[in-house]
Amino acid sequence: MTDTMSLSRRADALEEKMAQELEYLVVKSRLHMLAEADMGPPPNAGALMKRNPNLRVLMGDDPRLPAMPEKPTLIDFFKYRFGNSMHLLQSAHHARKAGLPEKMVLACLLHDIAVLGFIRGDHGYWGAQLVEPYVEEEVTWAIRAHQVLRFYPDEAVGYEYPQAYVALFGADYRPDPYVDEDYKRMRHHKWYMSGRQITMNDIYSFDPDLHVELDEFTDVIGRNFRQPSQGLGFDNSPVAHMWRAMIRPAKYL
Repeated sequence: MTDTMSLSRRADALEEKMAQELEYLVVKSRLHMLAEADMGPPPNAGALMKRNPNLRVLMGDDPRLPAMPEKPTLIDFFKYRFGNSMHLLQSAHHARKAGLPEKMVLACLLHDIAVLGFIRGDHGYWGAQLVEPYVEEEVTWAIRAHQVLRFYPDEAVGYEYPQAYVALFGADYRPDPYVDEDYKRMRHHKWYMSGRQITMNDIYSFDPDLHVELDEFTDVIGRNFRQPSQGLGFDNSPVAHMWRAMIRPAKYL
C-alpha cells in the first residue's frame, strides 16, 4: 500500500487482506485471478489472429470458471463466482445472534459482495447498486452507508475507530472529502442505525475458529431477496449487466 493511496482504498485493502488471512487454505477466487491477469496491456488480437487464423477471442462462457445455471440465483453467485465469503457469513451470523431483524442480517450478508465479485473501490456504493432492485430500500441504504460509517466512531453504541486503521493508515489520515460529506448526511438519516449495525458486525467479525455455512441463511435470502424468475443478469433490471459481468468476467466485448 502506497503513501498516496486514499484512506478509503486502504480500508478496502485491509478488509481484503483480513479475509485472505481468514481463509488461507481456500483456493483464491478464480474471478480475482482472471482480473489480475487482465491488468496488463490488452493483447494485439489482430496480430495473434494473423499468426493463427483459427484463434478466437472469448465471447461466451469461460471454461476456466465453474458453469453457472441458466437462471442463476444469489446463492449460485456465492457458490460459483464470489471470492472468500466467510467474512460475510460471520457478519450475518453475528447479526442474527444479536437479534437483528432479518433484513439487517441480509444486509450484513451482502455488504461486501462487490469486493468479492465485482470491484473493490467504493465497494459499498457498488454493492448497494447491485442489490437495489431485489431488496428493501433500507437494506440498500445500509450497505452504501457502511463504507462511510466505518471511519467514524459512535460512542453511544460502543463503536470505536478501528485501531487496525490507525496502524495501517496512520493516525493523521482522514477520509476523502466525498466520504466526509456523505457522513454528514448519513449521520442524521432515519436509517443511520441500520448502516451503523453493519459496521458493528463487520470489522470485528473475523474469527478463524468460527465456520459458518451459507445454508444458515437460505431462509433469510428466500424471504428478503427478490430473486428474479429469469435469473440474476437476465431480468432486464438496471443492474442486470453488472451480474452478467460477474458471470462472464473475461468476455471480450
